[in-house]
Amino acid sequence: MKFGQHLGESIQPEWSFNYISYDELKNVLKTRTDANLWSETDEGYFVELLERELEKVYSFQTVKIGEIRRKLNYYDTQAQYFKKNGAQEETWQALEIELFRLVAEIDVLAKYTRLNYTGFLKIVKKHDKQTQWMLKSIFHVRLNAKPFHKENYDGIIVRLSSIYHVVAARGQKLKGDDQFANWNSSAFVRDTTKYWVHPDNITEVKLVIMKHLPVLLFNTKKEYEENDSAISSVYVDSEDFECYQGRLEKSDGAQAIRIRWYGPTPTENGQCFLERKVHREKWTGEQSVKERFPIKTKHINPYLAGDYAMDVKFAKLRARGQKSVKDVELMQKLASDVQKSIVTKKMRPTIRAFYRRTAFQLSNDARVRISLDTELALIREDDFNGRTRAGDNWKRNDIGVDWPFKQLPAEDITRFPYAVLEVKLQTHHGQEPPAWIVELINSHLVESCPRFSKYIHGVATLLEDKIQILPFWLPQMDQDIRKPPNTDFGLSSFMPRQWPVGTPQVGLRPEISGAPTLPLLIAGGESLTKGAKSLSEFEPKNPKTIDKATYQQKMMEKNSARRPANNTSSQRPVSSASKASVAASHPLIDNGSATSQQRLMVPPSRPWIDGLNSQSSNTSLNSEFSKSKPSEKTPNQGANGAEAGVVRRKSTVRGKRFGFGKGAGSVKRVAVPTKIEPKVFFANERTFLNWLQFTVLLGS
Repeated sequence: MKFGQHLGESIQPEWSFNYISYDELKNVLKTRTDANLWSETDEGYFVELLERELEKVYSFQTVKIGEIRRKLNYYDTQAQYFKKNGAQEETWQALEIELFRLVAEIDVLAKYTRLNYTGFLKIVKKHDKQTQWMLKSIFHVRLNAKPFHKENYDGIIVRLSSIYHVVAARGQKLKGDDQFANWNSSAFVRDTTKYWVHPDNITEVKLVIMKHLPVLLFNTKKEYEENDSAISSVYVDSEDFECYQGRLEKSDGAQAIRIRWYGPTPTENGQCFLERKVHREKWTGEQSVKERFPIKTKHINPYLAGDYAMDVKFAKLRARGQKSVKDVELMQKLASDVQKSIVTKKMRPTIRAFYRRTAFQLSNDARVRISLDTELALIREDDFNGRTRAGDNWKRNDIGVDWPFKQLPAEDITRFPYAVLEVKLQTHHGQEPPAWIVELINSHLVESCPRFSKYIHGVATLLEDKIQILPFWLPQMDQDIRKPPNTDFGLSSFMPRQWPVGTPQVGLRPEISGAPTLPLLIAGGESLTKGAKSLSEFEPKNPKTIDKATYQQKMMEKNSARRPANNTSSQRPVSSASKASVAASHPLIDNGSATSQQRLMVPPSRPWIDGLNSQSSNTSLNSEFSKSKPSEKTPNQGANGAEAGVVRRKSTVRGKRFGFGKGAGSVKRVAVPTKIEPKVFFANERTFLNWLQFTVLLGS
C-alpha cells in the first residue's frame, strides 16, 4: 500500500485538517517535474509549503500535548481527593470513564505523530529524487527546530498509570492476582517469552498492559525523567565468540557476561553491575540463573585485567550488615568465578546494547512481570578490525544515552527496527496464565520471537565475518510483522462491558486503517460527564461508504498476499460469531442505527490549503533552500531512516552478506531452535550398539 493511501485511511476525521497535506505536496512535485520545468522559483514555493505544513503539525501536536498534561493534573487532583475523603462508586466510575477517553487520545496522538513524521521524510525523499535540489539535510535542521517527532510519551504513560490504578482500585492499595494467593512459590513454573512490537503499536501495547499492571518505578521519590528508563549493557566475549556460540545453540552451561548500568553514563564512583547468565537445559533438572554483584566504575578495568579482587568490597558489605553472610559469600564466589573466566579465556568488550525499558509489575508481586524495550541499538565495542573504539577502557567514551547515536559510523551500530516485549510468568503446574496475557500474545499487536537475544543479534549483524552460525530470525528481518487487527482486542478492551446507568454514551467506531476500535474523541476536550456529542456530528460531509464485510475481506486479502505463507494462520478472517461477540461487548458501537453499524465511514480527501502561496511571510526554511544546490542524482538518496520513530523497510540482512540467498558466498548455518529430548540420545546409542554388534558378527 502506498503511503498516501495509508495516510488517508489512518487519519482521525476530526483531526483531518491537521495532518500533513501529503497528496497535495506530491501533486506539486508531479505537475512541475513531469514537464521538466522545476526551477528556483518552484523550489522556493515548495519549500515554503513544506515549512507551513511543518508549522501546522508542530503547533497542533504542542496544543494536544498541553491539553493531555492539563487533564492529567486535573484527574490526579481528583483521584487523590477521592482517595483521601472517599467517594461514591458513581463518582469513581465517572472518573474512570474520563481516563478511558484520555487513553484513547494518547494512542491516537502517538499515531498522529508517527504518521506525519513519516510523511515529511517521504515527501522530502521524493523531492530529492525527482528534482536536482537536495533538501534532506536542510529539512532535518528545520525538524530539529520543531521536534514534534521527538515527543516522548513515556512520562505521560507513567503518570497516567499511577492515576489509573488509584481509580481502578478505588483508592485502595493494589493487590496481587487472587488466583495466585494460595500457591506455594516453590510449585511455580517459571517461563519467559519474547515478542517483537512494531513501532506503530508500541504506545497501544503499553496502554493495554497498563490496564492490568502498573508501570514499575524503582525510585518513587523523584519525578520520572526520560533517562531513568535507559539501560546500557556491555557484553564481553572471547575471540572465538564462545559466549555467542553457546547462547545461540543453547548449550547446557552456556553463559553470558555483561556490565550493566542504569540511566546516564556513570561517574568514576558510580555504580555498575557485573552480571552472569547461565543457561541450563530443562532435562538436567536445574534452572537457568542470572547472578550479579555491584562494582564501581573505577574498578572495572583492573577487575577485567585480573588486577583487582572484590574482597575488600565484600568485607565492607559484611561489616555493615547490608547483606547476609550467605549472600556475601555467594557474591564473592561469583566475582571470583567470573574474573577467572574473563582472564583465562581472554574475554574483552564486544557489543554494547542500549535501550529504554518500561517495566510493568505490581510492586509486591513478581509473579507477572512484563518489560517493553524501545530504541534498541547494538554498538560495537571491539577493536577487531584495527580501529580503536574502547581501546584499553572497558567501554567507548564517545557516546552516552543520546539515541539514535548519529555520531557513530554505520558499520559500528545496528538500530533494531522493533520494540522487544518480554513476558515473565510464574504459573502453577497445570494452570493457565492470566487470560489477558494470552489475548495479548495472540493478538495482532505482537509477533512471537522465541529465544531472541540482543547480544546475539548485535554480533550477527555487526561482526558477521567473525562467526559461522546465524540466529534463525535474521533472514526474517525483511518481512513486515504487522498483522490484520483483532477486532476484539486492543484499546477497546479498556471500555466497560456495561456502562453505569445514566452515563453519557461514547461511540466506538472501527478505525479505517484496521486498528482496534477505540473511543471517539470529542473535539475541544469537553468533559464527558457534561454530555457527549453524538457520532454524527463528527462524520464528514458526503462520505463515501463501502460495505464493512467487503472492506474487511479486501484488507485480509491484501495482508495475506503480503505476509509469508507460513504465517497465514494468524490472518484468519473475523467470523460472524466474533463480530457478534464484539457487538455484545460494546452495545454502543456508533451510537446510532443498525445501518451506521453495518457501514464504514471513509473520510473524503482534504482540499488544498488556500493560504499556501509563494508570498508567505514565513520564510525560515525558504531562506535556506538556496543552499540545496542542484546535484547529480545518486541511488539511495533519501530520508535517513535512523531518525526516531522511523522503521527502515530496507533490511539489515542481505543474502550475499550473510551467506544465504542468491549470490551468497560462504554459506553460514542458521540456528533453528529445536527441542531434543534425552531419549533421542539414548535411541542413537542403542542404534550405534546394534550396528556395532552387527559388524562384529560379520567380522567373525
